[in-house]
Amino acid sequence: MEYFTAKTFQIPALIGISAKNIEEHLKLYAGYVKFANYIQNQIAELSKDAEKNSYEIAELTRRFAFEHDGMKNHETYFSQFEGGPNALSEGGLMEQVKKDFGSYDAFLARLKAVCMTRGVGWAMLYYCSETGHLLMQWVDEQHLGHLNGPKNILAIDMWEHSFVADYQPSGKKQYVEDFFANLNWSVVEKRFGN
Repeated sequence: MEYFTAKTFQIPALIGISAKNIEEHLKLYAGYVKFANYIQNQIAELSKDAEKNSYEIAELTRRFAFEHDGMKNHETYFSQFEGGPNALSEGGLMEQVKKDFGSYDAFLARLKAVCMTRGVGWAMLYYCSETGHLLMQWVDEQHLGHLNGPKNILAIDMWEHSFVADYQPSGKKQYVEDFFANLNWSVVEKRFGN
């Protein structure tokens, strides 16, 4: 059974991030979709004798978060490039940025600092409707550290596969700069508003 289907993205030419890198990155994303489906199907099959297969079911269930969140994180990431670069407008998200961080520049500097966290993972920006604040978070791998409750409105892939084809490993900082140069903030603003 197919639980999940790979999405397609209309990504224009990007500053610093090559079409070849995006092509390879999309193949990686398709793998997350494939294995999220595979795990769900394996669990269904093994559940026919759940007592006998309880260990395997438990391990697959643990692994599912990695595959699922890898799929969803990449969907968030790639969709942020669609439509081409677009600056953050003076709407509701900008007001929230100023409320929580004082200025756009202070906000962006702090978000870029999260991106420079050592290790593989994701820099995420969430909006918590319960507290009324934007929250920044580092997510290890694909799934460790995701915040439960707040809505993820921005995802920055900080695994090496997202940048080493175009930048040396030491080029992480330039990749972050180019990511923001390519970002369509209107996509993020829409997520914030929904």
